[in-house]
Amino acid sequence: MVRFIARRGRICWTNAARSVAAIPAVRRLHAVTGSRGGGGKDEEKLLASCYRTALDLAAGNALTSIAYPAISTGIYRFPADFAARIAVGTVAAEIAAKPRGMTRVTFCCFSRESAEHHKNTFAELGLV
Repeated sequence: MVRFIARRGRICWTNAARSVAAIPAVRRLHAVTGSRGGGGKDEEKLLASCYRTALDLAAGNALTSIAYPAISTGIYRFPADFAARIAVGTVAAEIAAKPRGMTRVTFCCFSRESAEHHKNTFAELGLV
């Protein structure tokens, strides 16, 4: 299953990330993942890969901080609690294994529910 988003002639494939300039920021990275079709299609691995790829891309651009939204929890229907565990778990493991110069990682939660899932995951992993 290959999904992509094309915007102004640029393509970003599923489980990849790319740098884009349409949103005001020092540097914006765009990560694409597939929809949650009920499982069994490596959706978890694809979502984790988005977080890893964005960390690598940030490091490749000499960025020391990164902020993530709750990737795939909107129209792609990834269960918010499961997605939070994948996000926090993947990023924490990656930073522990290979810091990449990161000094700050922010998870931008646009709902109380999402914030609670992320907060609970931090607690479960002993990160707070």
